[in-house]
Amino acid sequence: MTYDLLGIGNAIVDVLARCDDAFISRHGLNKGAMTLVDAARAETLYAAMPPAVEVSGGSAANTMAAFASLGGRGAFIGKVADDQLGAVFRHDIRAAGVAFDTPPAKGGAPTARCLILVTPDAQRTMNTFLGACVALDEADIDEALVAAAAVTYLEGYLFDPPAAQAAFRKAARLAHAAGRQVALTLSDPFCVARHRAAFRALVAEEIDILFANEHEILSLYEAGSFEEAVAAVRAETRIACLTRSEKGSVIVADGEVHTIAAEPTEVVDTTGAGDAYAAGFLAGLVRGRPLPECGVMASVAAAEAISHFGARPVVPLAQLVKDRLAA
Repeated sequence: MTYDLLGIGNAIVDVLARCDDAFISRHGLNKGAMTLVDAARAETLYAAMPPAVEVSGGSAANTMAAFASLGGRGAFIGKVADDQLGAVFRHDIRAAGVAFDTPPAKGGAPTARCLILVTPDAQRTMNTFLGACVALDEADIDEALVAAAAVTYLEGYLFDPPAAQAAFRKAARLAHAAGRQVALTLSDPFCVARHRAAFRALVAEEIDILFANEHEILSLYEAGSFEEAVAAVRAETRIACLTRSEKGSVIVADGEVHTIAAEPTEVVDTTGAGDAYAAGFLAGLVRGRPLPECGVMASVAAAEAISHFGARPVVPLAQLVKDRLAA
């Protein structure tokens, strides 16, 4: 079996709730960012949260679900525990049309969960208990699976556990040995700040396609302006896709810069926008579409993601993209 895309990332069940800014302040949360929390903090926040909706999540897993909605053939590597939430995650990603066969962790920490608070301005504040995710290591990287995928996509959020960094390096080496491409999403500026040197080395040495938003790329290169960051990333990667919220995105490749407009939509919840953007871009890329067209596909997918509550598509993205490109 061959795949268009293999995602490697955190296998997480998201718990989403709406709240006001007072809740964010009262609980000392870092608005708009992802913060790692321990089991006790996760339990305290969960108990205090307003009524919530639980859905399978994880950044790369969301990308894979969107990629499948675009008609792509995808597989996912991520660690869950042999528990109820692990079974929920496994069911959901397979139901989305993504192959998932990573063996569950026996004993130890439970399946990861991310507590997501969405404020009226549609910003999402994430508090993540990684649980079983930290158990993912080099042994979970299936050589045949990596070789069978046109692109291997790595999730920056998974960069915190040292074993996962080693797993990323192994996956990148295997992909390149098989003549495949490697993509990375930086995920979060605070994540970049924690591991800047390691990320810089990985990007320079192993990454063919980089995804980042404006804050993340500025953090990666400690740049004083977006233009400075663009110049820096141009020298290190073949393709860089840089999102800028309502300003759209910029694709830097082969000495050219393509500016892609954001698709008009009502912003309800920004959770998963970058994940969907990556899915749209990669769906176009593996089909050999021109880069500006890949960018439009990415923007369409991102617009769908932010138009509703939750990170995964609620309508078939393939049809949305077809309609948009035909317009």
